[in-house]
Amino acid sequence: MSEFHGVKASETFIPKAAVVQANTLPIYFGTAPINLVADPAAAVNRVIMANDLDEFKAKLGYSDDWKSFTLCEAAHAHFVVNEQGPIAFVNVLDVADVEAVSPAAATFVDGIHTIDKEGVLKSSVTVGDGTKTYVKDKDYTLTFNEAGKLVIAIVSGGVIPTGTTSLQVGYSALKPSAVNAARIIGGTDAETGVRTGLELIEDVFVETSFVPNLIVAPGWSHDPVIAAVMVAKAKDINGLFEAHAVTDLDASKKYPAIPEWKKENGYTDHLQTNTYPMATYQGRVYHMSTLVTADMVATDQANGGIPVQTPSNQPITADGLVYADKSPVAIPFDQANILNSNGIVTGIRWQDGFRAWGNRTGAYPEYTDAQRTFIPVRRMFSYIKNNLILRYWQQVDDPLDRRLIESVTDDANIWINGLVGAGYLLGGRVEFRASDNPTDQLGNGKMVYRVFITPPSPAQEIEFIVTYDASYLAALTAA
Repeated sequence: MSEFHGVKASETFIPKAAVVQANTLPIYFGTAPINLVADPAAAVNRVIMANDLDEFKAKLGYSDDWKSFTLCEAAHAHFVVNEQGPIAFVNVLDVADVEAVSPAAATFVDGIHTIDKEGVLKSSVTVGDGTKTYVKDKDYTLTFNEAGKLVIAIVSGGVIPTGTTSLQVGYSALKPSAVNAARIIGGTDAETGVRTGLELIEDVFVETSFVPNLIVAPGWSHDPVIAAVMVAKAKDINGLFEAHAVTDLDASKKYPAIPEWKKENGYTDHLQTNTYPMATYQGRVYHMSTLVTADMVATDQANGGIPVQTPSNQPITADGLVYADKSPVAIPFDQANILNSNGIVTGIRWQDGFRAWGNRTGAYPEYTDAQRTFIPVRRMFSYIKNNLILRYWQQVDDPLDRRLIESVTDDANIWINGLVGAGYLLGGRVEFRASDNPTDQLGNGKMVYRVFITPPSPAQEIEFIVTYDASYLAALTAA
């Protein structure tokens, strides 16, 4: 390397600061352009945490082809539009999911050829002249441009003749269409214990100490089988924790038919927020599940990381609603309320832009109690349960004596009272009852506590009754 002599200047840009939320971690399942990262194989069926778009690009790549690479939609929504992080991702697109392109004549202009296809794997590229195969980094170099296309540049001084305008180029490119519902669902190898797809939610806490509490799969969750597995995983993570599935309903269906579709296809769980249809923003198309998830993260963060407030009536980054074929749809306010009354969250245009609209979980209208049907109430129950586990795990295996019983009771009540004082609960208490703890049970080391909480319900309906009061006419003739 030659020695520098002189004066030079360079510039760096301050990255957007990511909002770090204490308690809300979405985990997204889908596909990513892993050909753009240094070690593509290391980005397959692993939990990848990212705090900003640069980190996402370094670990999973990035493409504007969101239909092929579904995780990029989530990355853009959280990192670019909303400046949120960290977010967890699982890519199920494998380096073995490729389509091979046989060597064919490629035109080089000024020693450069750009392969006009995304997903090209560097390791698969061959460059030759029909009789000889050239050597990478000696005779040519490979780099990705900003659009994710691979650029082949002839190296000056290599064996490729100067002025060459045509060479034989072959390669393999990722094939996102190879991914199907079974790959998203994944499984656990009976012999090795290795997990894939949605089963990898079990790895999040083990590997990162974060509890994943929003499960999202834009581009996939409109499949009833995938949605059902998402809900099943939300109910029992690591045998300990509870999450919430944010699912899309089929945006190819017209809105009058979607309530019946939701019911027939089983999108009816209390740990499920159903969203519909899709949305546009600045020329891009987003799944509603992505926008509502970003809305939940932002709303939670505004409340100290606690999911006390509904995502409904909060701004979403949308400038229009569309069906799956990108045709626009205008859902009137009264029709949006019909969707809400069937356990569906949608979007409405208000004076200041688009807002998420809907408070009910998938369990509504089959169930009507607040605990199962109001999204923030349901999420508060999950939040309390998860945090009780985290707070008192350190007491496991302590001597079961009066001191332990009282210390847990007292500390838990102090914590609950703090949530009440902050307005996150209307009331709450923790009790250790003799009736729940017979002597034979205590002798076997089991303690049972009763926890009573009342999270505030959202102000679902505000009514003003306006009356004409003729008595005020007297003011017209008053002295």
